[in-house]
Amino acid sequence: MDQRTHLRIDPRLVGVVEEIGAGTARVTLRALPEMTADERGLVHGGFTFGLADYAAMCAVNDPNVVLGGAETRFLAPVADGQTMVATATVEAEKGRKRTVAVAVAVDGKDVMTGTFTCFVLDGHVLDG
Repeated sequence: MDQRTHLRIDPRLVGVVEEIGAGTARVTLRALPEMTADERGLVHGGFTFGLADYAAMCAVNDPNVVLGGAETRFLAPVADGQTMVATATVEAEKGRKRTVAVAVAVDGKDVMTGTFTCFVLDGHVLDG
């Protein structure tokens, strides 16, 4: 299946799509030194969240998908140089609303899980 959303996004910031299917996506992101919050190499959680969000958008895979909300849990830290793998699955669809389960793992261990509420709009969100 071809990717239909977020086509101009920089993969260094939110990941590389490895697989995309009907209601599913797998995206990987290698943590860069620029993502760290301190001298020990702790990666800021916003980059982990960005990866998860991007995976959710790709699982929905509509050009007009937007994030409406998210409920997440950070379970373990991520360090510079580690590769995060996000898997996303659309669990429910009701009208424009999509509920997407996302798990982000490093070396097979979950570092973040969440439920993302996405909406598919009729047109681009900036068109008002």
